[in-house]
Amino acid sequence: MPDFIPASIDDSAVLLEMMENFYAIDQYPFDRELTAHNIESLLNHPEWGRIWLVTVENQIIGYVVLAFGFSFEYKGKDAFIDELYLKSEHRGRGIGAKVISFVIEEAKNLGVKTLHLEAEKHNHAANHLYRKHDFKDNDRFLLNKTL
Repeated sequence: MPDFIPASIDDSAVLLEMMENFYAIDQYPFDRELTAHNIESLLNHPEWGRIWLVTVENQIIGYVVLAFGFSFEYKGKDAFIDELYLKSEHRGRGIGAKVISFVIEEAKNLGVKTLHLEAEKHNHAANHLYRKHDFKDNDRFLLNKTL
């Protein structure tokens, strides 16, 4: 049902719009200039990760970002599904499950050994979706420090 198109620099404006909408859901701060820079940086460095547009009938309905890392604990190359956004009218229709399945297969093909993601505790639908795809709570806290 959905198609997955590798994003290009030409997609920056539509990505920025969707990212701003995504961040607004949970009132995350959004820096348009920094985000535009980060989109360009990631697209210019495929060794850092990937961005795909999610389309249905040639209409862009969302995006997903896969960001690479490395971990001894997780057996080498790992990755975060850093962002997964679908426009509200396309949620709850099975598209998110197809996005997750796509990213899992792409990650395997790219040599990723472990896939991580974060989900808001209150987002029960997303948490249910991720658990259906065998993502597990590792009973740890994910801690962050901005540098």
